Amino acid sequence: MYDINQVRADFPILARQIYGHPLVYLDNAATTQKPRQVVEAMVDEYYNVNANVHRGVHYLSQQATDLHEASRETVRQFIHAKSTNEILFTRGTTESINLLAFSFGEAFIHSGDEIIVSTLEHHSNIVPWQMLCQRKDAVLKVIPMNDDGRLDLEAYEKLLSEKTRLVCCTHVSNVLGTLNPVHDIIRIAHEHDVPVLIDGAQSVPHMSVDVTALDCDFFAFSGHKVYGPTGVGVLYGKENWLDRMPPYQGGGEMIKNVTFERTTYNALPYKFEAGTPDYVATHALATALDYLTALGMENVHTHEQQLTRYTLQRMSEIEGLHIYGQDHNSVISFQVGNIHHLDLGTLLDRLGIAVRTGHHCAEPLMRRLGIEGTVRASFALYNTQEEVDALVEGIQRVAKMFG
Repeated sequence: MYDINQVRADFPILARQIYGHPLVYLDNAATTQKPRQVVEAMVDEYYNVNANVHRGVHYLSQQATDLHEASRETVRQFIHAKSTNEILFTRGTTESINLLAFSFGEAFIHSGDEIIVSTLEHHSNIVPWQMLCQRKDAVLKVIPMNDDGRLDLEAYEKLLSEKTRLVCCTHVSNVLGTLNPVHDIIRIAHEHDVPVLIDGAQSVPHMSVDVTALDCDFFAFSGHKVYGPTGVGVLYGKENWLDRMPPYQGGGEMIKNVTFERTTYNALPYKFEAGTPDYVATHALATALDYLTALGMENVHTHEQQLTRYTLQRMSEIEGLHIYGQDHNSVISFQVGNIHHLDLGTLLDRLGIAVRTGHHCAEPLMRRLGIEGTVRASFALYNTQEEVDALVEGIQRVAKMFG
């Protein structure tokens, strides 16, 4: 295990005071804080290496290009992809899914075809597929959820048909923390020759991910949720699918030759990366992944699982507190009595405790649960038991205010 105090020293923001209280940051499912190594990598590149990547013959351009492409290799190693041709840089999970919805949809979706999502999805893994279905006159089907917050695999198998063209499923729920049985979901889909997209925004920061072992066809995640900068993310795709998909956007970098009569497209992965990439952010993302690798993802996972169990134990002491779901992977969504989630979150904030309130971009899931929203505490590698104690004491203090 790593030294938690040494790790916390790498995150200067954690030393802040909020309303006179030490910051307790428990909104990591929305975005993680950044270690100084990531910020310093960005500053160093802007000050010393800044130049547009690819095609430049001068030194700075070549150096920036080397850093950018080395970052692609770092991502490949981190998620265990077979080739850097399978690693596309995007602005985040949302753009990754929108890219896939457009490009896969243009190539493979026709009127009457079916796409499957799950009840547990974030809006980013629902709305792009709805838009595609509207464009193509396709049908969106939904894997139902049991009362315990787990997907109904028997119902899922029955949804698959000869018209199914794609299955899209989150790896870990951003609301309940449910770890979905993605191995089974992928296996069952492949038995019907159907490809699978896994939304890994909430799994990559917390556990080791091996896309080759999973055998998923597509996998998306965001930089800012994995201790990297905002505005950068990744779409992994198997080459045999990416080769057959048209580009998402047109412009520089994604071309091979252009005439007014016809354009031929660049090779993978550049075919899907129109325009100047955020090469500073890709280098910073790689720095964040290196930081995680140095700590050890197994150590990160163990620490967060222990912290989650400790939180559940402490929360059991709070009268009237209800926790949603059964599996909790670094995420706990809850309500306390009749206290509105917004009131509880606002008052916790006055105690320096940052949690998320609302529907968490998962309104269909909230409707399935029969509620409008929850308070969500989500953990990261730098959180401590002392912070959990502060959260529990804060909840108890607010509960007393409401009688």
